[in-house]
Amino acid sequence: MSTASIFSDFWTNQLADHDRQGVFLVLVGFILSFAFIRMSTRLMRSPKVPWWPGSVVSESGVHLHHLVFGIVTMMMAGTLGFAAFGHSPWGELCAFAFGVGIGLTIDEFALWVYLDDVYWAEEGRSSIDATVIAAGAMGLFVVGLNPFALGDDSEGIPATIVSVLLLFTVVAICFLKGRRLHGIVGFFLFPIAVYGACRIGKPDSGWARRRYGERNPKKQEKSERRFPPDRRTDRFKEAFRDVVGGKPSEGLAAVKDETLAATREATDEVRAKAEQLTHPEDRRDD
Repeated sequence: MSTASIFSDFWTNQLADHDRQGVFLVLVGFILSFAFIRMSTRLMRSPKVPWWPGSVVSESGVHLHHLVFGIVTMMMAGTLGFAAFGHSPWGELCAFAFGVGIGLTIDEFALWVYLDDVYWAEEGRSSIDATVIAAGAMGLFVVGLNPFALGDDSEGIPATIVSVLLLFTVVAICFLKGRRLHGIVGFFLFPIAVYGACRIGKPDSGWARRRYGERNPKKQEKSERRFPPDRRTDRFKEAFRDVVGGKPSEGLAAVKDETLAATREATDEVRAKAEQLTHPEDRRDD
């Protein structure tokens, strides 16, 4: 069986027959654009490829982050997608473009949170985490796991409301305990969320700060034993972040301190010159 035939069967039987082709194209555009822009930024960072084009900077010196292009792409694709709803292939093209915009935008997720250019800092690694979570959630939608398909109409509105509230409550507990993976997967598979909510929280989570510590030292000790700083899972996460996003810039904090020191020195120099101009008699006495 040829590759084209396999893809055609997959598109028809797994996607089109279940109206999931749009989500699939969003996921494809998302992964491709994230992979390209992350590769591009890493090549720009490497001294071995000086021929690779750099950042987009305006004539006034303003750096246009690719986040901007991602937002504009999503705005255009979303608007045109509503206009082309039900019309193939325009709807599919808009879905793919929307995914491209998501990839460009979420690659700078840390900029949303810190409102600072921390792309290569330790804080910037949260963009990798956000990307993995978003891709995983889209993938679960593609395979047919829909958290909003809570039952048929025979269950009634009250039962549906209770189910939704219970789902969101359990997922929220997972996130409060620092068990983000259980929360994301559990949003689609309810038993996973229940499992994560019943387990011990991580020692640095909001749940632990409020309910462990001095209030419950035994739970705090158990949490610290369960989640030691050098556990295998954390080492794997760090290695994965290095492979996908590159290592954080070494000495970034030192560079920041040097910049602040230079700024203070320049400020002191300007202040001294201003005092000389406002008090010329002091200069004559010297």
